[in-house]
Amino acid sequence: MKVITTNKKAFHDYTMVESLECGINLVGCEVKSLRKGEVNLADSYCRIDGGNLVLVNCHIKNYDKGSYSNVQSCRDRRLLAHKREIMRMLGKVKEKGYAIVPTRMYFKDSLVKVEVSLAKGKHTYDKKQAIAKKDAERDVQRTLKELSEK
Repeated sequence: MKVITTNKKAFHDYTMVESLECGINLVGCEVKSLRKGEVNLADSYCRIDGGNLVLVNCHIKNYDKGSYSNVQSCRDRRLLAHKREIMRMLGKVKEKGYAIVPTRMYFKDSLVKVEVSLAKGKHTYDKKQAIAKKDAERDVQRTLKELSEK
């Protein structure tokens, strides 16, 4: 499994409840751009349209050497998942505060997979607590490293 990109902003803004691995419907030279790592998941999200899971606002840069096969870089892309998994997520999304966000995009063998997570939004004080916890852990690791060097 080779990770193409992760959505760090999603981990900052949301608490992940559960995740699901989906395929993605790509056309043209999009896979070549993904192999070069030219994708941005930062502001993307998923929605359910007509029983299909759709990835919205995911930017895949147009391939440099592609001509007529290039498509719009920020178009909606269909995610491939089982109907029962989509309906289960739809039931959770109808609850207050839940959203479906893409967290990772990676290659599994030769196929492109997207990990989408059912997420609950964090409050501002939760974000501050998470940052403070990371800082404290970083300080502890730094002092342990200094002690081990002496």
